Amino acid sequence: MSAWQPLPDGLPPEVQHFVEQMRLLKDRTGLSLVALGARTAYSKSSWQRYLNATQPPPRQAVVALCKVAGEDAERFGVRWELAVRVWPRPPAPAVTPDPSSAGAGAADGEAYEDDPTLPWWDAPAEDPASRRPGRLALYAAVAVLAALVLVGAALLGAATLS
Repeated sequence: MSAWQPLPDGLPPEVQHFVEQMRLLKDRTGLSLVALGARTAYSKSSWQRYLNATQPPPRQAVVALCKVAGEDAERFGVRWELAVRVWPRPPAPAVTPDPSSAGAGAADGEAYEDDPTLPWWDAPAEDPASRRPGRLALYAAVAVLAALVLVGAALLGAATLS
């Protein structure tokens, strides 16, 4: 059995219960966090965050742990849903306003950050405005456009010959 560090103070009861049950499940496997990471798609450090309640695990991590432990994933899925609804959000980092984007508002991703349907731990860390199509997407669009022009020219040439 592992000697777990105490859970943070002020956790909602649903989160505390869920993490305690996950810890018990992990301990029943007899695996270290390194071995658990090797048997699942989640690293040792990810499991440390999940089992110390610093970050909620993705649902698939819960399913993976249940599979390794031979436990019913459906039952733990219900506990996971209850816990993630009330999981405390980390404090927002202090952001200094960028004078060049004054007045941009929701067009710069403000609505994305406030969308209650998105889990906060899955939200991207980077500025949503920086997620513009890259060069590969631009090259692909140019290639498709060039192909369409060539097909159009070929059809036009074939139509004028007949």
